Amino acid sequence: MSELHPIVAVTGSSGAGTSSVKLAFEHIFARIGLTPAVVEGDSFHRYDRSEMGKQVDKFARLGMTLTHFGPEGNLFDELESLFRSYAESGTGLRRHYLHTQEDAHHYGGRPGTFTGWENLPEATDLLFYEGLHGGLKTDRHDVQCFCDLLVGVVPIINLEWIQKIHRDQTVRGYSAETATQMILRRMPDYVHYICPQFSRTDINFQRIPTIDTSNPFTAREIPTNDQSMVVIHIANRRKVDVDFRYLLEMLQGAFMSSPDTIVVPASQYVLAMELILNPVVERLIERRDRARSERAG
Repeated sequence: MSELHPIVAVTGSSGAGTSSVKLAFEHIFARIGLTPAVVEGDSFHRYDRSEMGKQVDKFARLGMTLTHFGPEGNLFDELESLFRSYAESGTGLRRHYLHTQEDAHHYGGRPGTFTGWENLPEATDLLFYEGLHGGLKTDRHDVQCFCDLLVGVVPIINLEWIQKIHRDQTVRGYSAETATQMILRRMPDYVHYICPQFSRTDINFQRIPTIDTSNPFTAREIPTNDQSMVVIHIANRRKVDVDFRYLLEMLQGAFMSSPDTIVVPASQYVLAMELILNPVVERLIERRDRARSERAG
């Protein structure tokens, strides 16, 4: 952690709803007047889209598994180095992964590839990371120790599978069988490298459908916000000190399920995040400003 150069990380698997958290933080940063250095976790994958397919086949022939969840598919050294560098000096290297044709047009390149490495913008107020490994900690790497605020975003597992199968079929053209095999192949790395992060977070947002998702492999549609609730667990009250009574008044339909957990309709997901996280970010910036004043004085 760094008082002078705060780091906020949102960690969650693909399709978990991290984009909603990103939207909430964009509102918060604009409201406070902050300029973040934005880093996308996908940019730290080891292989581009084409090469990843080749490497997956190569690993399979050797009786091994390669996924975007584990160390073989990612640049954990570079990710940890970025977090360390920013915490120490507010600098570091990043690149961009070009998901779409629009990304490719903006940065110059082809969808499914990376841009070159570049320095982070100068004079940013904080680092904002959104991706798979913001809370990573292994025998060799410790990314989470540099985070001043670590946010977990995860749907219940059946919903996560439904979202992945739906995306793989509609966006990537995979068959249901192929999408299912990918889920099975990725499961060991998911269990070992993704799940443990949610025990290190300061706050978790977990989306839960209120309709039957018992068999995710036959579900035809993703449950909507009107068909979902979000469980918000405050794991670190020292960092995320919320007024639950105020939240219950502001969020219609919300209720407490335990002393540190509030459940809200998913339609109020972004509002709930802003109400909870805006004061946390403000405190990080106040702490930063005090540290700068003390150093200057």
